Amino acid sequence: MLRNVAAVLLDGVHPFELGVVCEVFGIDRSDEGLPVYDFAVVSAEGPALSTHVGGLTVSTPYGLERLEEADLIAVPAGSEYVTRAYPPALLDALVRAVERGGRVLSVCSGVFVLGAAGLLDGRRCSVHWRHAGELALRNPRAVIEPDVLYVDEDPVITSAGTAAGIDACLHLVRKEQGPEVAKKIARRMVVPPHRDGGQAQYIERPLPATRCDTVGEVLVWMEGHLGQEVTVEQLAARAHMAPRTFARRFQQETGTTPYRWLLRQRVLLAQELLEGTDETMDAVASRTGFGTAAALRHQFVRALGTTPHAYRRAFRGPEAA
Repeated sequence: MLRNVAAVLLDGVHPFELGVVCEVFGIDRSDEGLPVYDFAVVSAEGPALSTHVGGLTVSTPYGLERLEEADLIAVPAGSEYVTRAYPPALLDALVRAVERGGRVLSVCSGVFVLGAAGLLDGRRCSVHWRHAGELALRNPRAVIEPDVLYVDEDPVITSAGTAAGIDACLHLVRKEQGPEVAKKIARRMVVPPHRDGGQAQYIERPLPATRCDTVGEVLVWMEGHLGQEVTVEQLAARAHMAPRTFARRFQQETGTTPYRWLLRQRVLLAQELLEGTDETMDAVASRTGFGTAAALRHQFVRALGTTPHAYRRAFRGPEAA
């Protein structure tokens, strides 16, 4: 369950990364029929904490005891998090949360707090590419993936830079409360409702400035025609590019290939149909471009680790499946 959420304040917390967690989980959107989280900002080092913005302080009435009831504890990034030490009481609270079935989530350098608590040992994790080397030195037993946006090693979720923290939070909302809830929250925030955790953090060779649209219009078209079989050659023609140029531009702008992007969008659409309709597996497979129920099942299991039937049953009960 995801009802009770706490964000951890440490000295030097970055306001923007803290704001990411507050924005996703701390705003009452009940007027839109969205869940309201029991949200609190929790101080690990006293009632008033300085941030990296000169003259700004953050205060809260909640101390570490508030973490004991949280389903999710989020640790935003902060100044000097890469090198500083952390209160032992906070580290113990994070370990207890995981042991009792809760989750912990880090944004950017907040991952160093999870590492200090021993929660990265033997787990895959993500971090901002600038900090990957130091994280590896401090956590030799962690499996660090420095090129991805976020990693879900439930109950430990880690994300890279600021925007990746939004992606990780929305991913968790989607996982617990479904794509429609995540989509509505994203719409209010004016951000994409979903980016794959495995998507690249940044573009190695940015595109030169141009007045021409590149793959944006093609992405919109692809999303509206997920049930249609298409080739790179056909997509390139729509973008008025040679196939090799289109494939290269697509990789640079999205961090993935046209095939993988299309496959992920089809799985997302299948999730929505399984959650919100009574359509048969054959019908879902047809609408999502997989063709057959067997192909749908194969790709669904590869992407999510569960079958379409089990996914529908989890969200809608045994009678729906």
